[in-house]
Amino acid sequence: MSYKVLVTARSFGKTDSKATDLLKANDCVVVKLEAANGPIEEQLKKEIVDADAVIAGLEDYSPELIASAKNLKVISRYGVGYDKVDLQAAKDNDVVVAITPGANGDSVADLAMALMLDLARNVTTMDNSIKAKNQKRPSGVEMWQKTLGIIGAGRIGQGVGKRCRGFDMKILCYDMYENEAFKQETGAQYVDLDTLLKESDFITIHSPLTPETKNMISTEQFKMMKKDAIIVNTARGGIVDEDALYEALKSGEIRGAGLDATVDEPPYSSPLLELENCILTPHAGAATKEASSKMSYMAAENALEVLKTGACKFAVK
Repeated sequence: MSYKVLVTARSFGKTDSKATDLLKANDCVVVKLEAANGPIEEQLKKEIVDADAVIAGLEDYSPELIASAKNLKVISRYGVGYDKVDLQAAKDNDVVVAITPGANGDSVADLAMALMLDLARNVTTMDNSIKAKNQKRPSGVEMWQKTLGIIGAGRIGQGVGKRCRGFDMKILCYDMYENEAFKQETGAQYVDLDTLLKESDFITIHSPLTPETKNMISTEQFKMMKKDAIIVNTARGGIVDEDALYEALKSGEIRGAGLDATVDEPPYSSPLLELENCILTPHAGAATKEASSKMSYMAAENALEVLKTGACKFAVK
C-alpha cells in the first residue's frame, strides 16, 4: 500500500534528502507544493482531497479544509507551533496533529541571542546608516551581567538562558513548571510575570500562542518595563500586542524590540516598519541547515508513525 504525502513546509528536505528518502523507502509518494506553481493554499485545497498525510508549514488548516480530506490521517507540523491547525476539527475527523519539539531549538535560541545583541548595540541601525552614506554611532547598552527574563522556559527558553550565562547574566523565568536541573545549572529563579517585567533588562518570549497568552504583553506590561528594556519574540505573533509595542517604542518607553514572529507574516503593512528600534525578521528562527535537516526527518518520522500505527509520541494532545 502506498501513501500520498503532501509537503507544504518550504525548507523541508532542502538541506539533505534523508527525510524524503525515508518517506519513499516506506511506500510514500511525496508531493511537494511549491510557491512557483501558484498560491500554496490553492494547491493545498486541490491536493489534500486524496492525501494520507501532510507535512505542514504555516498555512491554515480550517475545519472545511480538514473535512475535505477524506483519506487524511496526520498533519505533521514542521515545527512546534500548531495554532494554525483547528485541533477540534482534526479530532472530529480522526486526524492526528504532530509536532517536532526540540528539532529547531538551538537555531531559534541562536536567533534570539542575535536579536538581543543587535538591538543592544544598534548593529542594524549603524549598518543601514553607513550604506546610506549617513553614518550614525548611537549609544548602546551592554548585555554583560544584566538580567534576562525568559517567558516560557521550555527547551528553547532554556537554551537562551544557557547562552546568556556566558554573559554572566542573572536569569528570571516565568513558566507554569519549574525545571530543577535548569535552576541548578544556571541559577535561574522562577518569578511571577510582573516581577520579571520590572526587573529584566532583556526579555525573550518562548510561549505558545493560546487564548491565555494572546496579547499578554500589552500597554500595562510595557509600562512596567525598564526604559532600557529590550524585548524579543521568536515564538508566535499575537503574544505581543503590536499596537501597544509601537507606542512603547515610538515614545521611548522601552529601548527596542526584535520580532521574528508577527501577527501578519510578512508584516509589510505594520507601522513597526517605520521604527529604527524595531528589528523584524521573517519567522526565520529555524532557518539553519541543522534545524532544517532535523525538523524534516522528525516530521517525516511522525507522519510515518501515524500512517503505520495510528499514533505518534509527538502528537498534540
